[in-house]
Amino acid sequence: MDPSELEQQQRADAARIASDAVELLEVLWGRALTGPVSSSQLRAMFILEHNDGINLRTLAGTMDSTPPSVSRLCDRLEAMGMIERTPSPASRREVRLHLSKSGHALLGELRTRRVQELQSVLARMSASRRQALVRGLESFRDAAYDELHGETNGDARTA
Repeated sequence: MDPSELEQQQRADAARIASDAVELLEVLWGRALTGPVSSSQLRAMFILEHNDGINLRTLAGTMDSTPPSVSRLCDRLEAMGMIERTPSPASRREVRLHLSKSGHALLGELRTRRVQELQSVLARMSASRRQALVRGLESFRDAAYDELHGETNGDARTA
């Protein structure tokens, strides 16, 4: 096997292992999700947390969904007190979406439960394996950020 084939095989193996790990994380995180929101509603809340004040069309585009579907999802979140809609200063027909205090609190509680689930798994690993995992995940995080934002110099950002 020549070096380029070996590298391609290593990337394929890493992608398979990462996919397996993500599936297991989804199961662990599913155990942590005991709140009143669905996974789609939770995804919308995470998006709003990082994009406060976006409009419905932007949220729908980010979720790769249709505005009517996302509008109904937001209706349910608003009825539960998880989000708030405010008029846009630029257009009377447009509303801005914001997480409410209850929405922020729910995400904080969820993150705490997720960390607890992860800590129980990490306790089963040796210290050296945990350190290697942290280094690998930092590199993966930086590469994924660069991929999503069209950057090519992730190593310079973490040096």
